[in-house]
Amino acid sequence: MNKKHIALLSLFISFGTFLMLNSCKKSAEKSKEKEEKKIVFANDVIPFFNNWNLILGDGSNVGHANNFQHKDFFYTVNDDKKNWVVFKAPNAGDTHGTSNNTRTELAQVKKWYPATADDKLKATLKVMNVSVTGDARVAASYSVVVGQIHSADGHENEPLKIFYKKFPGHTKGSVFWHYEINTEGDDNSGRWDYSTAVWGHDFSVVGDKENAYPDEPKDGIALGEEFSYEIEVKAGVMKLKFASKWRETKTFTKNLIESEYSTTADIPEQTQKLFVPIGQDGVERKKAYADEGCFFKLGCYNQTNGKSPEVNKNWCSGAETYGGDIQKQYEDGNYAEVWFKTASITVSDTSISNKGYFTKND
Repeated sequence: MNKKHIALLSLFISFGTFLMLNSCKKSAEKSKEKEEKKIVFANDVIPFFNNWNLILGDGSNVGHANNFQHKDFFYTVNDDKKNWVVFKAPNAGDTHGTSNNTRTELAQVKKWYPATADDKLKATLKVMNVSVTGDARVAASYSVVVGQIHSADGHENEPLKIFYKKFPGHTKGSVFWHYEINTEGDDNSGRWDYSTAVWGHDFSVVGDKENAYPDEPKDGIALGEEFSYEIEVKAGVMKLKFASKWRETKTFTKNLIESEYSTTADIPEQTQKLFVPIGQDGVERKKAYADEGCFFKLGCYNQTNGKSPEVNKNWCSGAETYGGDIQKQYEDGNYAEVWFKTASITVSDTSISNKGYFTKND
């Protein structure tokens, strides 16, 4: 082979190599683009994220969660039938605001006043996990809050918390809701919750020993079982509706602008047994939440934490936290996880910016 032929062959080989490499590069780019297109974001499943800021299980506020995911706290899954939005939070980690508990939760960017409100939140969900450790005598152990109304002003108390709770070894758990009094005066240490059962037990049903559990609720909800809630606040009255395919639909109403707990004599028996013995014996201002801006929350607010029950026998679970190691907590079941299939929000024209709440708590 002469020099001319060798040169031509070399040129041909070089050109062929270039074409092959270029083809591989384009193929890789197309593969990457295809992979990126496969990502299903939360807003593809539930397109309402402009109404919320997302708080993660590390205490951070990421703002609107459009085209956002986080492998540890917030992402989507498909159960072979439907896409779901996953909210996940460990027993311990960095928390938001003054709370002792971690959360991956949406917080409404606007607030509304109960007396003039015409606001609504609806959601369909299933709880996939609650902590497997905790103290059975502590009412908050093994529970997660999946929806709330929160005050943005004053003591920043909560006129509504919707709970799911399941004791270890039980197949079925309980769904119940709380009303927290808007404590009279400047000292909020006397605040307390009143718990109402939806399906199963209420908050006050606890074990008599650290690892001794009460009877399993006959009409409870299992992990992975779908249910829904609707919250409507209009002209000062909160209306609640809870539905599940195999259970009786339950409805409740609560006045948010006229208190039924404004004197010591009004403190209910449940509170006398659960909160008064630990000094939480306050009374509520007569106008309740009438003068305070309120807002919705939705997600996974883990109620099980690692703080000692000696601090507070109702809220401090003494659960396993592995020094805040999130992955270790996830590996051993010490976390809460909630999947949402659908959700919607109606925001009244009288609502205003809730920026002040985030400025105080972020």
